[in-house]
Amino acid sequence: MENSIILIFQLAILLMSVVIHEFAHGWMAFRLGDSTAKDYGRLTLNPIKHLDFWGSFVIPLMIYVFSGGSAIFGWAKPVPFNPYNLRDQKYGVAKVAVAGPSANLLVALVFGLALRLTPVGFLISSGLAQIFSLIVFLNILLAIFNLVPLPPLDGSKVLFAFLSSKYDRVRVLLEQYGMFFLLMFIFFAFGLIMPLVSLIFRLITGANI
Repeated sequence: MENSIILIFQLAILLMSVVIHEFAHGWMAFRLGDSTAKDYGRLTLNPIKHLDFWGSFVIPLMIYVFSGGSAIFGWAKPVPFNPYNLRDQKYGVAKVAVAGPSANLLVALVFGLALRLTPVGFLISSGLAQIFSLIVFLNILLAIFNLVPLPPLDGSKVLFAFLSSKYDRVRVLLEQYGMFFLLMFIFFAFGLIMPLVSLIFRLITGANI
C-alpha cells in the first residue's frame, strides 16, 4: 500500500513537471509570434492535453518497476510549433527549445528554496520534505537531460541555432542518427549528467540528494 502511494506521488509529480515543460515551449512560441500550440489546444496546463500513453504512463511505470522503485522518468507529447512563424528567425527555435528546461529549473528553484527556508521540523512532520525534494530532483533532471545536444532533445535545437553552415554535415548526421545516439546515451552514459544534477540540487536546497 505504501509503495502504491509513493508511486502515485512520483507519477503525479513527473506528469505535472513534463506538462509544465511542454507548456513553456508553447508559451514561448506564442510570445514569438506562433499560435500553433494555442490553435491545437496545447497552450494549457491541463495535463490531459499533453500526456503521451507511452512516455507518460507505460515507460515511467516500467522504469519504476525495473529499478525497484528507485527511479522514475518519462515525457509528454511535444508541443507543436511552426518555426517559420517566429519573429526571431535566427534564434527563435533555440528560445522555444530552452523555455522548457528553464521552466523546470524555475520550478526546482521555487520548491528548493521553500525546502531550504522552511523549518525542518515542519517539513518532516507534514511529510513535505520528501515531496519537495522529489519535485526539485525531477525538475532538475528533466532540465539537464533535455539540454543534452542530441535530437530530438531541446539541447540539439539550441546547438543547431549556433552552428555555422560549415558544420551542416554534423547537423545532418545528428538529425539522421539522433535517436540511436540518444538511446546509446540513455543506456550507457546517462550517469554522466547525475553529478551536475546533484550539484544543482545541493546549490538550491543546501542538502545532498
